[in-house]
Amino acid sequence: MTASFTRRPTAAHSRLAAVGAIAVAGALILTGCGDQTKDKNSDSSAAASSAPLANKLPQAIRDKGVVKVGSDIAYAPVEFKDASGNVVGIDPELAAAMGKQLGVKFEFENGTFDALLTGLRSNRYDIAMSAMTDNKNRQEGVDPDTGKKVGEGVDFVDYLTAGVSIYTRKGDTGGITTWSDLCGKKLAVERGTVSEDLAKSETKKCTGGKKITIEAFDDDQQAQTRLRSGGADAASSDFPVAAYAVKTSGGGKDFQIVGDQVEAAPYGIAVSKEDVQLRDALQAAMNAIIKSGEYQKILDKWGAEDGAVKESAVNGGK
Repeated sequence: MTASFTRRPTAAHSRLAAVGAIAVAGALILTGCGDQTKDKNSDSSAAASSAPLANKLPQAIRDKGVVKVGSDIAYAPVEFKDASGNVVGIDPELAAAMGKQLGVKFEFENGTFDALLTGLRSNRYDIAMSAMTDNKNRQEGVDPDTGKKVGEGVDFVDYLTAGVSIYTRKGDTGGITTWSDLCGKKLAVERGTVSEDLAKSETKKCTGGKKITIEAFDDDQQAQTRLRSGGADAASSDFPVAAYAVKTSGGGKDFQIVGDQVEAAPYGIAVSKEDVQLRDALQAAMNAIIKSGEYQKILDKWGAEDGAVKESAVNGGK
């Protein structure tokens, strides 16, 4: 996903690499929101006094002290579990930094990527934060394949830019350098991502009866395994994720990126269109950590600095 990054549906876009980890307990991303007590009123007072943007949050979330986050936690380096089972990566660290501004914890709950927006609509999550590309289809609740309305759209708080990349086994590119070179090849992708959408779009352009055989998996790790074992000719994912896989898998001996990343677009935190106050609070918190420099430190740590934005926008995707 030019040196930017993404994961998302059609005519959209996608998800650099670096190694690092933060310690977090279980699947919780702690945000250092100050002393908390069992008394909800005391909780709110403590948060308000220690967190500069606490008053921007809806009262219900301030009372809980928690933002529930739906995320596909298998997309290193954006979000994944380290060897100890802790949830780490770009998104968890950004969420923790925002939590300090808002006086709440961000709890990351694992789910398959293509079901995150459904979970958001059913109120299982307060937000979805998972290297999700902000685009019009998602904003409007439109299926990218059929163009038909499939549900309520969502709003996005944008925070990073990324494009989509193709990678192959190292030293075995099969002549693949562009998307058109995938005609007649097998491509492994994660289901529901922009990589899958791009593959579906590209195969319609193939000639001579050579189509792209698309193998879609529940998560990116499965797609990588398929490529590594020789079951596919190439795989595709957001550039930061592809670059991380190239750097770390097999000590850097398994994969290589081919060609340039394409379809650069913003990652966004998905929020229900009804939760305007929560959306605006998240945007304010993101802009606060951008201004403070904490945002840049996190991106630098994970090798994602080329995808940095100067300001968070709402629904900036096309």
